[in-house]
Amino acid sequence: MDRASIGPSRFHTRNDPVNAPENRIPWYRRWFGTRSERAAARYLRRHGLRILRRNYTCSLGEVDLIALDGSCVVFVEVRSTASEDLSRPALSVDFVKQRRLTSLALHFLQKYGLLNHPVRFDVLALSWPEKNRTPAISHYPNAFEATGRFQMHQ
Repeated sequence: MDRASIGPSRFHTRNDPVNAPENRIPWYRRWFGTRSERAAARYLRRHGLRILRRNYTCSLGEVDLIALDGSCVVFVEVRSTASEDLSRPALSVDFVKQRRLTSLALHFLQKYGLLNHPVRFDVLALSWPEKNRTPAISHYPNAFEATGRFQMHQ
């Protein structure tokens, strides 16, 4: 009996690039998200921030951008839409997402010995109307305070 006749094997899905989690997202959403994160990084650099990491991932999840504004470490959530309404993507950063970002931030700060630095959480909302090549961007600095049981101490 050959492998093809018994169907897909559960042992081959782990390293199968077709079934990897990042490939389960439709290609358009991945492209749109990547495009938005690049535009957000450009925006932040133009406003004097230094990008430390893009798509920082650990067992707790992922943060889109980590930047440095002077001595302040800035964790940035990028939200984007194809419509002209910038408020909707910004409002989608709910309490659950805020708690996850707080945990991710604490993990990053501990891992790199940055617990003595001030921290803030920003949200960048990008709108890509169909006819525009560049997005409209709303930047919400200090969009929320650290939440959950891992609140930061100042």
